[in-house]
Amino acid sequence: MLKVAIIGAGSWGTALAHVAAENNNSTYLWVRRRELADEIIKTRENRPYLPGVKISPKINISTDLEEVVSEADIIIVAVPSQAVRTMARKISNFIKDDVIVTSASKGIELNSLKRMSEVLAEELENVKTQNIVALSGPSHAEEVIKNLPTAIVAASSGEQAAEKVQDVLINCNFRVYTNSDVIGVELGGALKNIIAICSGISDGLGLGDNTKAALMTRGIVEITRLGVKLGASPATFSGLSGIGDLIVTCSSDFSRNRRAGIQIGQGKTVEEVIQSTNMVIEGINTTKATFLLAQKHKIEMPITEQAYLVLFEGKDPEVAVKSLMSRVGKHEHEDIITQKFINY
Repeated sequence: MLKVAIIGAGSWGTALAHVAAENNNSTYLWVRRRELADEIIKTRENRPYLPGVKISPKINISTDLEEVVSEADIIIVAVPSQAVRTMARKISNFIKDDVIVTSASKGIELNSLKRMSEVLAEELENVKTQNIVALSGPSHAEEVIKNLPTAIVAASSGEQAAEKVQDVLINCNFRVYTNSDVIGVELGGALKNIIAICSGISDGLGLGDNTKAALMTRGIVEITRLGVKLGASPATFSGLSGIGDLIVTCSSDFSRNRRAGIQIGQGKTVEEVIQSTNMVIEGINTTKATFLLAQKHKIEMPITEQAYLVLFEGKDPEVAVKSLMSRVGKHEHEDIITQKFINY
Protein backbone atom coordinates (compact mmCIF):
# COMPACT_ATOMS: atom_id res chain seq x y z
CA MET A 1 0.00 0.00 0.00
CA LEU A 2 1.36 3.40 -1.01
CA LYS A 3 1.37 6.40 1.29
CA VAL A 4 -0.22 9.41 -0.40
CA ALA A 5 0.06 12.84 1.25
CA ILE A 6 -2.18 15.72 0.19
CA ILE A 7 -1.02 19.18 1.27
CA GLY A 8 -3.93 21.59 1.53
CA ALA A 9 -7.49 20.95 2.72
CA GLY A 10 -9.32 23.25 0.37
CA SER A 11 -12.00 21.82 -1.90
CA TRP A 12 -9.60 20.33 -4.45
CA GLY A 13 -7.16 18.89 -1.93
CA THR A 14 -10.02 17.31 0.02
CA ALA A 15 -11.54 15.81 -3.13
CA LEU A 16 -8.20 14.32 -4.19
CA ALA A 17 -7.69 12.87 -0.72
CA HIS A 18 -11.13 11.29 -0.97
CA VAL A 19 -10.27 9.68 -4.32
CA ALA A 20 -6.88 8.40 -3.12
CA ALA A 21 -8.32 6.99 0.11
CA GLU A 22 -11.24 5.27 -1.60
CA ASN A 23 -8.67 3.67 -3.93
CA ASN A 24 -7.23 2.00 -0.80
CA ASN A 25 -4.06 4.06 -0.52
CA SER A 26 -2.76 5.06 2.90
CA THR A 27 -3.94 8.66 2.58
CA TYR A 28 -3.04 11.67 4.74
CA LEU A 29 -4.55 15.14 4.41
CA TRP A 30 -2.68 18.10 5.90
CA VAL A 31 -4.98 20.76 7.33
CA ARG A 32 -3.48 24.13 8.21
CA ARG A 33 -5.97 25.14 10.93
CA ARG A 34 -6.42 23.01 14.04
CA GLU A 35 -10.08 23.92 14.43
CA LEU A 36 -10.88 22.83 10.88
CA ALA A 37 -8.96 19.58 11.34
CA ASP A 38 -10.93 18.81 14.50
CA GLU A 39 -14.20 19.55 12.77
CA ILE A 40 -13.36 17.30 9.81
CA ILE A 41 -12.33 14.47 12.15
CA LYS A 42 -15.57 14.83 14.10
CA THR A 43 -18.03 15.26 11.22
CA ARG A 44 -16.11 13.73 8.26
CA GLU A 45 -17.16 16.84 6.39
CA ASN A 46 -15.18 19.85 5.16
CA ARG A 47 -17.97 22.37 5.67
CA PRO A 48 -16.14 25.59 4.64
CA TYR A 49 -15.21 24.15 1.24
CA LEU A 50 -17.44 21.15 0.48
CA PRO A 51 -20.53 21.51 2.65
CA GLY A 52 -23.02 18.69 2.85
CA VAL A 53 -20.74 15.95 1.53
CA LYS A 54 -19.15 13.24 3.65
CA ILE A 55 -15.52 12.44 2.89
CA SER A 56 -13.88 9.04 3.08
CA PRO A 57 -13.43 7.74 6.64
CA LYS A 58 -10.13 6.26 5.45
CA ILE A 59 -8.44 9.69 5.23
CA ASN A 60 -6.00 10.46 8.05
CA ILE A 61 -6.46 14.12 9.04
CA SER A 62 -3.46 15.92 10.55
CA THR A 63 -2.01 19.37 11.18
CA ASP A 64 1.47 17.87 11.61
CA LEU A 65 3.25 18.46 8.31
CA GLU A 66 6.10 16.09 9.14
CA GLU A 67 3.69 13.29 10.00
CA VAL A 68 1.82 13.79 6.74
CA VAL A 69 4.74 13.87 4.29
CA SER A 70 7.33 11.71 6.06
CA GLU A 71 7.86 8.43 4.14
CA ALA A 72 5.18 9.41 1.64
CA ASP A 73 5.49 7.79 -1.79
CA ILE A 74 3.43 10.47 -3.50
CA ILE A 75 2.88 14.04 -2.29
CA ILE A 76 0.14 16.15 -3.88
CA VAL A 77 0.49 19.89 -3.31
CA ALA A 78 -2.96 21.49 -3.43
CA VAL A 79 -2.42 24.95 -1.95
CA PRO A 80 -2.92 28.31 -3.71
CA SER A 81 -0.26 28.87 -6.35
CA GLN A 82 1.34 31.83 -4.57
CA ALA A 83 1.89 29.60 -1.49
CA VAL A 84 3.50 26.67 -3.31
CA ARG A 85 7.09 27.88 -2.87
CA THR A 86 6.67 28.44 0.87
CA MET A 87 5.05 25.04 1.30
CA ALA A 88 7.77 23.32 -0.70
CA ARG A 89 10.39 24.82 1.59
CA LYS A 90 8.49 23.57 4.64
CA ILE A 91 8.33 19.96 3.45
CA SER A 92 11.81 19.79 1.93
CA ASN A 93 13.49 18.38 5.05
CA PHE A 94 10.87 15.71 5.67
CA ILE A 95 10.55 13.93 2.32
CA LYS A 96 12.21 10.88 0.77
CA ASP A 97 14.61 11.36 -2.13
CA ASP A 98 12.57 9.09 -4.39
CA VAL A 99 9.20 10.68 -3.60
CA ILE A 100 6.92 11.75 -6.44
CA VAL A 101 5.71 15.34 -5.93
CA THR A 102 2.58 16.38 -7.77
CA SER A 103 1.30 19.91 -8.25
CA ALA A 104 -2.49 20.22 -8.17
CA SER A 105 -2.26 24.03 -8.06
CA LYS A 106 -3.25 25.99 -11.17
CA GLY A 107 -1.41 29.27 -11.44
CA ILE A 108 1.80 31.14 -12.21
CA GLU A 109 4.03 32.57 -9.49
CA LEU A 110 3.86 36.35 -9.65
CA ASN A 111 7.41 37.24 -8.66
CA SER A 112 9.21 34.73 -10.85
CA LEU A 113 6.57 34.14 -13.57
CA LYS A 114 7.29 30.42 -13.19
CA ARG A 115 4.98 27.45 -13.41
CA MET A 116 4.31 25.38 -10.30
CA SER A 117 6.48 22.45 -11.40
CA GLU A 118 9.38 24.87 -11.87
CA VAL A 119 8.84 26.28 -8.38
CA LEU A 120 8.78 22.77 -6.88
CA ALA A 121 11.95 21.79 -8.77
CA GLU A 122 13.76 24.85 -7.42
CA GLU A 123 12.79 24.30 -3.80
CA LEU A 124 12.96 20.49 -3.67
CA GLU A 125 16.53 19.97 -4.84
CA ASN A 126 16.60 16.32 -3.75
CA VAL A 127 13.60 15.44 -5.90
CA LYS A 128 14.43 14.44 -9.47
CA THR A 129 12.79 16.53 -12.18
CA GLN A 130 11.27 13.39 -13.69
CA ASN A 131 9.54 12.77 -10.35
CA ILE A 132 7.59 16.04 -10.50
CA VAL A 133 4.08 15.75 -11.92
CA ALA A 134 1.44 18.34 -12.86
CA LEU A 135 -2.22 17.45 -12.41
CA SER A 136 -4.81 19.38 -14.40
CA GLY A 137 -8.06 19.12 -16.32
CA PRO A 138 -11.80 19.85 -16.00
CA SER A 139 -12.37 18.74 -12.42
CA HIS A 140 -14.61 20.73 -10.10
CA ALA A 141 -14.07 19.34 -6.62
CA GLU A 142 -17.80 19.61 -5.91
CA GLU A 143 -18.44 16.95 -8.55
CA VAL A 144 -15.38 14.78 -7.89
CA ILE A 145 -16.31 14.38 -4.23
CA LYS A 146 -19.73 13.08 -5.34
CA ASN A 147 -18.08 10.48 -7.60
CA LEU A 148 -19.41 12.06 -10.80
CA PRO A 149 -17.44 10.92 -13.89
CA THR A 150 -14.34 13.10 -14.32
CA ALA A 151 -11.23 12.92 -16.53
CA ILE A 152 -7.94 14.72 -15.88
CA VAL A 153 -4.28 14.64 -16.96
CA ALA A 154 -1.10 13.78 -15.06
CA ALA A 155 1.89 15.31 -16.86
CA SER A 156 5.57 14.68 -16.23
CA SER A 157 8.87 14.47 -18.08
CA GLY A 158 9.17 11.10 -16.34
CA GLU A 159 6.73 8.58 -17.75
CA GLN A 160 6.93 6.32 -14.69
CA ALA A 161 6.04 9.12 -12.29
CA ALA A 162 2.99 10.15 -14.30
CA GLU A 163 1.86 6.53 -14.53
CA LYS A 164 2.29 6.03 -10.79
CA VAL A 165 0.06 9.03 -10.06
CA GLN A 166 -2.36 7.68 -12.64
CA ASP A 167 -2.47 4.30 -10.89
CA VAL A 168 -3.03 5.86 -7.46
CA LEU A 169 -5.98 8.03 -8.53
CA ILE A 170 -7.72 6.26 -11.43
CA ASN A 171 -10.99 4.46 -10.86
CA CYS A 172 -14.35 3.96 -12.56
CA ASN A 173 -15.41 7.54 -11.73
CA PHE A 174 -12.06 9.33 -11.98
CA ARG A 175 -10.14 8.74 -15.19
CA VAL A 176 -6.52 9.87 -15.39
CA TYR A 177 -4.58 10.26 -18.64
CA THR A 178 -0.82 10.77 -18.83
CA ASN A 179 1.03 13.37 -20.88
CA SER A 180 4.68 14.37 -21.25
CA ASP A 181 3.92 18.03 -22.08
CA VAL A 182 4.23 19.56 -18.62
CA ILE A 183 4.43 23.11 -19.99
CA GLY A 184 1.22 22.80 -21.97
CA VAL A 185 -0.73 21.06 -19.23
CA GLU A 186 0.26 23.63 -16.61
CA LEU A 187 -0.33 26.66 -18.82
CA GLY A 188 -3.70 25.37 -19.96
CA GLY A 189 -4.80 24.85 -16.37
CA ALA A 190 -3.59 28.25 -15.24
CA LEU A 191 -4.50 30.52 -18.14
CA LYS A 192 -8.06 29.26 -18.61
CA ASN A 193 -8.88 31.05 -15.34
CA ILE A 194 -8.25 34.38 -17.08
CA ILE A 195 -10.78 33.55 -19.76
CA ALA A 196 -13.20 32.29 -17.10
CA ILE A 197 -13.09 35.68 -15.37
CA CYS A 198 -13.77 37.34 -18.73
CA SER A 199 -16.62 34.89 -19.36
CA GLY A 200 -18.10 35.84 -16.01
CA ILE A 201 -17.74 39.55 -16.75
CA SER A 202 -19.58 38.91 -20.01
CA ASP A 203 -22.39 37.19 -18.11
CA GLY A 204 -22.46 39.99 -15.55
CA LEU A 205 -22.87 42.52 -18.35
CA GLY A 206 -25.62 40.41 -19.93
CA LEU A 207 -23.82 40.04 -23.25
CA GLY A 208 -25.16 36.63 -24.24
CA ASP A 209 -23.95 33.31 -25.60
CA ASN A 210 -22.36 34.69 -28.77
CA THR A 211 -19.97 36.78 -26.69
CA LYS A 212 -19.06 33.88 -24.42
CA ALA A 213 -18.41 31.59 -27.39
CA ALA A 214 -16.13 34.21 -28.94
CA LEU A 215 -14.23 34.68 -25.67
CA MET A 216 -13.69 30.96 -25.20
CA THR A 217 -12.65 30.33 -28.80
CA ARG A 218 -10.31 33.29 -29.08
CA GLY A 219 -9.14 32.63 -25.53
CA ILE A 220 -7.80 29.17 -26.36
CA VAL A 221 -5.97 30.76 -29.31
CA GLU A 222 -4.21 33.17 -26.93
CA ILE A 223 -3.37 30.39 -24.49
CA THR A 224 -1.98 28.23 -27.29
CA ARG A 225 0.02 31.09 -28.76
CA LEU A 226 1.84 31.76 -25.49
CA GLY A 227 2.17 28.05 -24.75
CA VAL A 228 3.85 27.27 -28.06
CA LYS A 229 6.24 30.18 -27.55
CA LEU A 230 7.22 28.72 -24.17
CA GLY A 231 7.76 25.24 -25.60
CA ALA A 232 4.40 23.50 -25.29
CA SER A 233 2.79 21.29 -27.92
CA PRO A 234 -0.26 22.90 -29.56
CA ALA A 235 -2.05 19.53 -29.41
CA THR A 236 -2.16 19.74 -25.61
CA PHE A 237 -4.49 22.73 -25.74
CA SER A 238 -7.13 20.74 -27.63
CA GLY A 239 -7.15 18.19 -24.81
CA LEU A 240 -8.53 17.94 -21.29
CA SER A 241 -6.11 20.44 -19.74
CA GLY A 242 -6.76 22.92 -22.54
CA ILE A 243 -10.17 23.24 -24.13
CA GLY A 244 -11.69 20.77 -21.65
CA ASP A 245 -10.76 22.81 -18.60
CA LEU A 246 -11.62 26.03 -20.41
CA ILE A 247 -15.16 24.86 -21.19
CA VAL A 248 -16.02 23.79 -17.67
CA THR A 249 -14.45 26.83 -15.99
CA CYS A 250 -16.13 29.33 -18.29
CA SER A 251 -19.59 27.78 -18.05
CA SER A 252 -20.02 26.22 -14.59
CA ASP A 253 -21.62 27.79 -11.54
CA PHE A 254 -18.94 26.01 -9.49
CA SER A 255 -16.22 28.13 -11.11
CA ARG A 256 -15.04 30.72 -8.58
CA ASN A 257 -13.24 32.61 -11.38
CA ARG A 258 -16.43 32.87 -13.42
CA ARG A 259 -18.39 33.90 -10.31
CA ALA A 260 -15.81 36.60 -9.62
CA GLY A 261 -16.16 37.86 -13.17
CA ILE A 262 -19.94 38.01 -12.88
CA GLN A 263 -19.66 40.24 -9.83
CA ILE A 264 -17.14 42.51 -11.55
CA GLY A 265 -19.43 42.75 -14.58
CA GLN A 266 -22.24 43.73 -12.24
CA GLY A 267 -20.21 46.61 -10.82
CA LYS A 268 -18.32 45.26 -7.81
CA THR A 269 -14.65 46.15 -7.35
CA VAL A 270 -11.95 43.49 -7.46
CA GLU A 271 -11.26 44.03 -3.76
CA GLU A 272 -14.94 43.56 -2.89
CA VAL A 273 -14.98 40.30 -4.83
CA ILE A 274 -11.84 39.00 -3.12
CA GLN A 275 -13.25 39.82 0.31
CA SER A 276 -16.56 38.08 -0.46
CA THR A 277 -15.13 34.54 -0.49
CA ASN A 278 -12.88 32.31 1.62
CA MET A 279 -11.46 30.74 -1.53
CA VAL A 280 -8.56 32.01 -3.63
CA ILE A 281 -9.51 33.36 -7.06
CA GLU A 282 -6.46 32.11 -8.95
CA GLY A 283 -7.30 33.91 -12.17
CA ILE A 284 -6.66 37.36 -10.73
CA ASN A 285 -2.95 36.86 -10.04
CA THR A 286 -2.65 34.67 -13.14
CA THR A 287 -3.94 37.53 -15.26
CA LYS A 288 -1.16 39.81 -14.05
CA ALA A 289 1.54 37.13 -14.41
CA THR A 290 0.37 36.21 -17.91
CA PHE A 291 0.18 39.84 -18.99
CA LEU A 292 3.81 40.25 -17.89
CA LEU A 293 4.82 37.00 -19.64
CA ALA A 294 3.16 38.15 -22.85
CA GLN A 295 5.02 41.45 -22.70
CA LYS A 296 8.30 39.68 -21.97
CA HIS A 297 7.96 37.33 -24.93
CA LYS A 298 6.22 39.85 -27.22
CA ILE A 299 3.11 37.68 -27.62
CA GLU A 300 -0.15 39.30 -28.65
CA MET A 301 -2.88 38.42 -26.10
CA PRO A 302 -5.64 41.04 -26.46
CA ILE A 303 -8.19 39.36 -24.15
CA THR A 304 -5.61 38.91 -21.42
CA GLU A 305 -4.49 42.51 -21.86
CA GLN A 306 -8.01 43.86 -21.43
CA ALA A 307 -8.58 41.57 -18.43
CA TYR A 308 -5.43 43.01 -16.85
CA LEU A 309 -6.61 46.56 -17.46
CA VAL A 310 -9.98 45.82 -15.87
CA LEU A 311 -8.58 43.97 -12.86
CA PHE A 312 -5.50 46.09 -12.13
CA GLU A 313 -5.99 49.45 -13.84
CA GLY A 314 -9.68 50.02 -13.15
CA LYS A 315 -10.82 50.00 -16.76
CA ASP A 316 -14.58 49.84 -17.22
CA PRO A 317 -15.54 46.31 -18.42
CA GLU A 318 -17.90 47.67 -21.08
CA VAL A 319 -15.12 49.85 -22.46
CA ALA A 320 -12.80 46.81 -22.47
CA VAL A 321 -15.33 44.88 -24.56
CA LYS A 322 -15.49 47.77 -27.05
CA SER A 323 -11.70 47.84 -27.19
CA LEU A 324 -11.64 44.16 -28.16
CA MET A 325 -14.42 44.45 -30.72
CA SER A 326 -13.04 47.58 -32.40
CA ARG A 327 -9.61 46.12 -33.13
CA VAL A 328 -8.52 46.12 -36.76
CA GLY A 329 -9.79 43.18 -38.81
CA LYS A 330 -7.58 40.09 -38.91
CA HIS A 331 -7.38 36.79 -40.78
CA GLU A 332 -8.32 33.74 -38.73
CA HIS A 333 -5.44 31.41 -39.51
CA GLU A 334 -3.38 28.72 -37.86
CA ASP A 335 -0.51 26.92 -39.60
CA ILE A 336 -1.19 23.50 -38.10
CA ILE A 337 1.44 21.75 -40.21
CA THR A 338 4.37 23.82 -38.96
CA GLN A 339 2.71 24.44 -35.60
CA LYS A 340 3.51 28.11 -35.76
CA PHE A 341 0.82 30.60 -34.83
CA ILE A 342 0.63 33.99 -36.54
CA ASN A 343 -0.55 37.17 -34.82
CA TYR A 344 -4.26 37.79 -34.93
